[in-house]
Amino acid sequence: MSNNKNTSNNSKELLNEQFEYDEFGNPVESKKSDFAQLLEKYGDTIKTPKENEIISGKIVRIDKDVVLVDIGFKSEGRVPIGEFHSTDEIKIGDTIDVLLEEIEDQNGEVVLSKQKADFIKAWDKVRDAYNNSDTIKGKVIRRIKGGMIVSLFGVDAFLPGSQIDLKQVPDLDNLVNKTMDFRVIKLNKKRRNIVISRRIILEEQRSKQKTNLIDELIVGQIREGIVKNITNFGAFIDLGGLDGLLHITDISWGRINHPEEVLSLNQKIKVKILSFDKDKERVSLGLKQLSPSPWENIEERFPEGTIVRGKVANIKDYGAFIELEEGLEGLIHISEFSYTQHINHPADLMKIGQDIEAKVLKVDRENKRIALGLKQLGEDPWEMLEKENPAGSVVKGKVKNMTEFGAFVEIAEGIEGLVHVSDMSWSKRINEPNEFLRKDQEIDVKILEIDKEKKKVSLSIKQTQPNPWSEFESKYNIGYEVEGKVVRVIPDKGVIVYINDEVEGFVPFTHLTKKRQLKREDLIKPNDIIPLKVIEFSAQEQKIVLSRSEFLEGKSKEELEQIQSSKPELKLFLGDELGEE
Repeated sequence: MSNNKNTSNNSKELLNEQFEYDEFGNPVESKKSDFAQLLEKYGDTIKTPKENEIISGKIVRIDKDVVLVDIGFKSEGRVPIGEFHSTDEIKIGDTIDVLLEEIEDQNGEVVLSKQKADFIKAWDKVRDAYNNSDTIKGKVIRRIKGGMIVSLFGVDAFLPGSQIDLKQVPDLDNLVNKTMDFRVIKLNKKRRNIVISRRIILEEQRSKQKTNLIDELIVGQIREGIVKNITNFGAFIDLGGLDGLLHITDISWGRINHPEEVLSLNQKIKVKILSFDKDKERVSLGLKQLSPSPWENIEERFPEGTIVRGKVANIKDYGAFIELEEGLEGLIHISEFSYTQHINHPADLMKIGQDIEAKVLKVDRENKRIALGLKQLGEDPWEMLEKENPAGSVVKGKVKNMTEFGAFVEIAEGIEGLVHVSDMSWSKRINEPNEFLRKDQEIDVKILEIDKEKKKVSLSIKQTQPNPWSEFESKYNIGYEVEGKVVRVIPDKGVIVYINDEVEGFVPFTHLTKKRQLKREDLIKPNDIIPLKVIEFSAQEQKIVLSRSEFLEGKSKEELEQIQSSKPELKLFLGDELGEE
């Protein structure tokens, strides 16, 4: 600083030395030297820079941390290198404007600031833009926490993340070095704080677009839009100021589980306006409607009875959906999988993505349904059964399963018929099938009835043999005396006996003993052999009723003893005859 002052004083001395003075002490101009004349001419332009004043300087050196700038002082000024947006824009020899912060700091160095100079120069422009809500251009410099730094007229401004766009920007780094329009929304000169927004400009543009769009929209229009958001029920499409909903059911004629299978964010697509509520500003869009419906001319393309090929698209408990072409599916109901097999679940026979053939059973265009059949690709075994083995035929079968009421016998592959317990024997009363049959036993059965609609066959074992009851009628007439082997005891009713190893008969308790006070169940047990007399016979009802009491009636003690001695295995006395208690 002292050097500058000396320079000024020396100039005045030189000026005075070049002039002669008259008697009054005034210099005589004619005697001025050339140098004196130059100093007189430009002396007023020679100014000494002051602190906090913006001056120009030339970059003379670039170090790691500072840039040295020559401002005409005895030593260069220092500008921190961080005040430059990029080292690429720093070149030796360039002239830049800086703010003189200190002419001489504690280290005797000149302290300069480029940022403060830029801020001062730009402030008026930024302030005017703020006051007038003007749009100004800025260049995105770098990304920082919470947003971006933007250069406005050479000064840094803060662009918050929420003010960058109408929606969240996935990658902020892509914006670096891009020049865009901004609006100043906050100023603080003391803190040199400038906050800007791009979102405000976009919202204004969108609002104008929305107004224009509402006036233009017509149902049936085809417009271009951008996929703005995707949900599980559809996608929101930005039509240019107004969002419309593209429901998942209107994305494709085919089956899709989620819109992401077809659409992606920011994708440009064409859509059709399906409906528009101007008051509520709601727009329903369609994508599949841009292509013909696969249900057009469906009856001509897939007539009933046609064998078609498709891919398993979905499997449910009740059947499988087969994609015949894009957007066109038919259902194979679980009942149409097999004529004979019992299918627990369609997944037991097929899997998603599998190619299969099926037969078209019915086409319902109105309800958009196609019924398909898998079993119809082969011959119906029920039809074959009726042709080859009609009712009345005797066939061989295998016992597959038994229940309380009968046994199921397989008479053809996948076809089972029922033999009811009442059709197992002419002469025996069967309580449970396992008394008469065993599983996997091969037997002859007669087909009684075939019901193709209900898929049922009635079978009989006993009818494979002649009915013996016409013979029994002449043999076991009333009064006929026989021996019966006890099969089982029916409490409070009587006993079932087997007569001559060929037919069953029934003995009521009232015809078993004379003494009512005796506990009848204790008198007799299975496998006991007792003498009996036939008291009732019905061939139609296949019933024989016998009586032990009637057998004993009229026989003397000697006759009974003689019978007993000749047949000791015969249980003749039950404690109620011959005085026994």
